[in-house]
Amino acid sequence: MNEPSAQTVPLILASASRIRSQILGHAGVRHTCIASSVDEGTIKQRMKTEAEESVAGALAEAKAWDVAEKLVAGKQPGVLVIGADQILECDGQWFDKPPDRETAVETLRALRGRTHRLVSAVAVFRGEECVWRYQEAPSLVMRDFSDDFLERYMETSGPEILESVGAYRLEGSGAQLFSRIDGDYFTILGLPLLALLEFLRGADVLAG
Repeated sequence: MNEPSAQTVPLILASASRIRSQILGHAGVRHTCIASSVDEGTIKQRMKTEAEESVAGALAEAKAWDVAEKLVAGKQPGVLVIGADQILECDGQWFDKPPDRETAVETLRALRGRTHRLVSAVAVFRGEECVWRYQEAPSLVMRDFSDDFLERYMETSGPEILESVGAYRLEGSGAQLFSRIDGDYFTILGLPLLALLEFLRGADVLAG
């Protein structure tokens, strides 16, 4: 088990994402997960003509604010709430997490042989104030794999690929889908960890 760093305030991850929690936990950052009740679809629809960076940032802040305002404020005034979101953009089209394996296949066929971006945003709230915002946008080139490979990939992939907006897990066999990746590994998984750790150290939340 990883040894956690000394922490001066409690941290809450405003997410039900298993992988984001694992990223923090494996880095030795103690935290509690509280899923937000934000309707992502409504926000995306309202901001459909805006840039992906603006939408991802708005979603991350909305999630952190939702938990900070409804569940934390007044009860734990010093707590920090972390919100994160990720938008997959390919040639102007946005992709959502596939609800089923059939949609996952459609997503992979649409991304095959093309370059897409994972616009990733994180926001940290203390009470009603957003004290930190950050964004990265890794670029990934999916190779032009065969239909036979896609069929084998789907047969051997577990249900966890439905937790990923691109229907792949880079930490698993999904790595075989790509010919090139430009960007931070943790950010691709769903959380810009290194930048977040730097903020937490600078805010004296984690020992330096």
